[in-house]
Amino acid sequence: IYIAGHKGLVGSAIERVLKKEGYENILGKTHAELDLTEQSKVNEFFEVNRPEYVFLAAAKVGGIHANNTYPAEFIFSNIQIQNNVIDACYRFKTKNFFF
Repeated sequence: IYIAGHKGLVGSAIERVLKKEGYENILGKTHAELDLTEQSKVNEFFEVNRPEYVFLAAAKVGGIHANNTYPAEFIFSNIQIQNNVIDACYRFKTKNFFF
């Protein structure tokens, strides 16, 4: 089980629920460990780990001021993250994808 964004509000809640239900096979990578905007890195991670279940809760966030100041950059990065993870799920035949 891979939770993209496991340190954020939504991702950490998903992780808590899964652990409470007894799941132990949970993968999480910080942005420093895996930049989801880099397709080759995402594909490499999926090729090595082959997660059967993927939760996409990752996003570039920066608060109201940053979002208002750099809206295009935030949208672009978040679409890259979305597309890279969805594509990797398809390529590596993830059983279930939750977005």
